[in-house]
Amino acid sequence: MSGPTTPPEPGGVPTPPPVPSPAPPFDPELAVVLAALGEGAREPITPDNLGARQERDASARPRPTAEDLRADGRFEVTEFRVPGPPHGPDVTLVGVRPAGLAGPLPLLYYMHGGAMIMGNAWSVLPRILREWALPLGLAVLSVEYRLAPRTEYPGPLEDCHAGLVWAAGHAAELGIDPDRIVIGGKSAGGGLAAALALLARDRGGPAALGQLLLSPMLDDRGRTFSSHQMSGLGMWDLTSHDTAWKALLGDRHGAADLSPYAAPARATDLSRLPPAYIDTGSAEMFRDENVAYANAIWQAGGQAELHVWPGACHGFDGLAPHAVLTRDARAARTRWLRRLLAQPGDGPAV
Repeated sequence: MSGPTTPPEPGGVPTPPPVPSPAPPFDPELAVVLAALGEGAREPITPDNLGARQERDASARPRPTAEDLRADGRFEVTEFRVPGPPHGPDVTLVGVRPAGLAGPLPLLYYMHGGAMIMGNAWSVLPRILREWALPLGLAVLSVEYRLAPRTEYPGPLEDCHAGLVWAAGHAAELGIDPDRIVIGGKSAGGGLAAALALLARDRGGPAALGQLLLSPMLDDRGRTFSSHQMSGLGMWDLTSHDTAWKALLGDRHGAADLSPYAAPARATDLSRLPPAYIDTGSAEMFRDENVAYANAIWQAGGQAELHVWPGACHGFDGLAPHAVLTRDARAARTRWLRRLLAQPGDGPAV
């Protein structure tokens, strides 16, 4: 089975606007939050300040302990050290499942956000457990992949693939259903999930039931209309975007022959992929690449559910967790997961 190919040129990516273009307005509740944060919270990440920003993020980002995640006995928590990619270190997977549920459970195999340069496998779990694991009876494995620039592509993706292979091969002892594994992630993690779906397809497995792509970071080129239209207006800008991609790709950043496994927007073959859920905001830089990815899946004969949340910026659900728009987005994601996980003969979905 041949892998996907890459176009020699940007291949249909819109040319950025030659002059500043009016931006879609932010949702009113989000606009209040962004205004309160001020310009200081949106300081661009540059190669010169990257190290300091990583240290700041590591110290400031909440990292719950295993005891915190157990939530007074509602969840079982186990950290696994599993074989990593060839010539690479072992990979840490943080496993959490609702206590007392007999298996095999469906699995959400999740990759955290952070632009490939920040974040950790623990900090994303409280939200996932609250929104999906408990209501839907899901087991979760969160991947602690290596970060750039210390580890460049393909290291982070190979970490995620190695963990997925291990999980599928140890499904019985994990109490999970290997036929109901959903791969997912947000922002950089969404890009990794999309790349992992491509890689697993071309390596012959493990097969995923679906891919949950939340504002995925897919395109290293920064040439879409929205990447220029929305740069610096929300929580992300082209300077930070280029810094993150260059940290991951090094000299390969922007190369015409860059692998789609590095930047899934480069893929020209999106056939035979698991059904995708893709959401994005109308007022975020990643809007156009996310919409284009859903369209390319449809053109390849695949399934994709696309939501463009009006007035949403990148990371809106974390910035304004109680906003009406956030509640609507959470509900839509949960409905998609319910439909995906429902099996004939099981009765009503949880």
